[in-house]
Amino acid sequence: MNVLDLGFGSLEAQLWQIFFLSIRCGAALMAAPMVGGMAVPAPIRILLSIVLGFFVASWVPLAPAPDMLSFAAVLAVLHEVLIGTALGFVLQVAFAVPLIAAEQISGTMGLAIATSIDPSSGAQSGALGTFFGLVLSLLFYIIGAHLLWFELLIESYRLLPAGDFAFAAWRAESVVMFFGLGLATAAAIALPVVLVLLLVQVVTGMLARSAPALNLFALGLPAGVLAGIAALIIAVPVMVEQFEGVIEAGFDEARTLVVGAPQ
Repeated sequence: MNVLDLGFGSLEAQLWQIFFLSIRCGAALMAAPMVGGMAVPAPIRILLSIVLGFFVASWVPLAPAPDMLSFAAVLAVLHEVLIGTALGFVLQVAFAVPLIAAEQISGTMGLAIATSIDPSSGAQSGALGTFFGLVLSLLFYIIGAHLLWFELLIESYRLLPAGDFAFAAWRAESVVMFFGLGLATAAAIALPVVLVLLLVQVVTGMLARSAPALNLFALGLPAGVLAGIAALIIAVPVMVEQFEGVIEAGFDEARTLVVGAPQ
């Protein structure tokens, strides 16, 4: 355990060290989906990042922080912001995967106009996207993923020491590649329901072609909504497993950013 000298002579250096160590935590909390939205006020996130910085300074053996107001300190602060933002952004991408899948399903079902205000972000979100987001959030907390993420954040100070400029270019490339993996996963989640809706639209079009007196819009929209709801009910167990896979993939990517190395 590191014993902090709380004397007045070194108080400025102690405060600078705690503030410097809290920058990575603050950037990660701002980018992470569970505490980075409007549901958690900014003062609470700032206070939490300072508390985490104090515990890191007390328990994790670290090199001294660079001199305040020096050019090395400016570069080190940018480096800390980059690491923290990357760790939070990986989870943000993982949480966005079900929302993208929900938009694909809603557009095919004709429910794209059913939107509401998302309280966590303040933006408009589809009804199906809100449902998927709630399911993913519940899974995230039920399996204890938030505790594992905080543990990984603290462990990053050992593996990527503050001020050592260890965030290589391949790590940023890995985040971009994970974004592409997220898009492919979103398409895989939405694929079963979208295929069922496509078959319903084909059948509806054949009926409208054989019987021109039928109103295509009055027949196709209710049939698509009912078929989509039935397909969602059947596919929900499989989707829950895919949501768990998304969370695991997000943690694997975050762990790669901290621990892994390019192959």
